[in-house]
Amino acid sequence: MIRAGYYYAAALIAAGLALGWLLSWPAALPGLLLAAFFLYFFRDPRRVSPPDERLIVAPADGKVTLAAPEGEGYRISIFLSVFDVHVNRAPMAGWVSDVERRPGRFMNALRAESAVVNEQVRSRLEGPQGKLEMIQIAGLLARRIEFWPRPGTKIERGQRVGLIKFGSRVDLRLPPEARLRVRVGDRVKGGESVVAEWSVGSVEMNGK
Repeated sequence: MIRAGYYYAAALIAAGLALGWLLSWPAALPGLLLAAFFLYFFRDPRRVSPPDERLIVAPADGKVTLAAPEGEGYRISIFLSVFDVHVNRAPMAGWVSDVERRPGRFMNALRAESAVVNEQVRSRLEGPQGKLEMIQIAGLLARRIEFWPRPGTKIERGQRVGLIKFGSRVDLRLPPEARLRVRVGDRVKGGESVVAEWSVGSVEMNGK
């Protein structure tokens, strides 16, 4: 469980019990149900990443809505509904080279233009295999994006690195030496499901 879940739930439970005491116990029910939802929303299940260093794992739970060439590389988009785990995880091992926060709008994250106009945090990651960019994009309900590691921080694949509070989207921008391993419509688990892989030549070249 992410710590924020306990704070939200405790406040709602207290409010519900106060309403129940002052009015009637049925009046406490909405607050208690919302508290249960927040505990569910902020869950943080254990995940185990595959050992092969060539594999790139999903940065979030959700549904793949885009997996296609973009420019000289590729882009993968994962849409998170309010029922998905919202803890974000590192797709590769290496270090954080840069973190950029871009203010913006809060349109539906399923719309293609949300990748350009919505509020987002762009994290550039580097490792022995190559470089990629992880983009956390706010949605209609999301009002806070968190990315915890600072530039220069070493990260492990599958490590918890951030959180988006409520519905949202997480994209990966991959270089041409990566190979896609997912299709549109696939369901993925953050830190566990393989979404792409580095080519053998890329690993050898960058590993020298």
